[in-house]
Amino acid sequence: MNYMEKLLRGIKVEWKLLGEVSKVLRGKRLTRSQLSDNEKFPVYHGGLEPLGYYGMSNRPANTTMVINVGASAGTVGYSSVDFWSSDGCFCIEHSALLVNKFLYYFLIGYQHFLRSKVRVAGIPTLDAFVVEKIEIPIPPLHVQSEIVRILDNFTELTAELTAELTAELHARKKQYTYYRDKLLTFKEGEVEWKALGKLAENLDAMRKPVTSSLREAGNIPYYGASGIVDYVKDYIFDGDYLLISEDGANLLARSTPIAFSVSGKSWVNNHAHILKFNTYVERRFVEYYLNSIDLTLYISGAAQPKLNQKNLNGIQIPNPTLAEKEKIVSILDKFDALATSMTEGLPREIELRQKQYEYYRNLLLTFPQQEA
Repeated sequence: MNYMEKLLRGIKVEWKLLGEVSKVLRGKRLTRSQLSDNEKFPVYHGGLEPLGYYGMSNRPANTTMVINVGASAGTVGYSSVDFWSSDGCFCIEHSALLVNKFLYYFLIGYQHFLRSKVRVAGIPTLDAFVVEKIEIPIPPLHVQSEIVRILDNFTELTAELTAELTAELHARKKQYTYYRDKLLTFKEGEVEWKALGKLAENLDAMRKPVTSSLREAGNIPYYGASGIVDYVKDYIFDGDYLLISEDGANLLARSTPIAFSVSGKSWVNNHAHILKFNTYVERRFVEYYLNSIDLTLYISGAAQPKLNQKNLNGIQIPNPTLAEKEKIVSILDKFDALATSMTEGLPREIELRQKQYEYYRNLLLTFPQQEA
């Protein structure tokens, strides 16, 4: 006997159309001028983020809602506080047969269905009758409450784990940045400095841009300013190189590294400089250094930031001994591997927890269908 069978103790679960046990209520639209961040009650219209706040509410706390207009049409939500429902947000009226959050958890499993029923001509719109015709199970209230308790706990644990993993990743990245900057900061006179153009061979003349319509699909990475933008059949380069963004907003935003190493066969367009170094250590040292410093002084253009070849070649790079470079690169490679592992592993772990949550949610909300 499984857990649900123990809860039900032989009770057969009746199924009813949602419209038979409750009403799907449409809200009342407010104008933008009526909303203020200083008011108490959140206003929902076309999304689960409050559109603003209002001095009155028209829906009670613990209400399940379904967004019915806009890009979020078909999304299921739940409010634990009193709120105002606009006409872009259906609300399910409280019913004596349903624990409100039980209904929310059940409808979450129907989001894909609801979104598939959105009319997309003009403004995306979901009709009320679609929601009303969803068939829902009506187990005893104590069973509904127990299911809600379990899923609330599981949701809380999943959120806590996600927060812990995210905090750990942030701490590791902060630690990495600290040690990187410390290792790559040199006192005046401690090391010699050389222009980047004296440390590497520039192969920009070999680059060749190809428009997307003319690229022949393959498995060779096609690189642009911020990384791989496509895969093509042929290649220009074969070896280990350092690519550096030549243009684009990321030169100033630095949301992704502007210098990145590539290995093997590759094709590079004219949005990334390509440099060749004598050794792995020299290439990685320059890569780490360029990603750690502010390059604003070398960047021209306001509307379209650009790091031209002349300015690139003129960037001053510290040039300690090869042994010192090897030591620095070895340490930073280890930190980089750890940060990369966590960055890639975190989404997978969160996805795994989400799938686990969905599995148990579906398991707890699956009841035998009544015979026709």
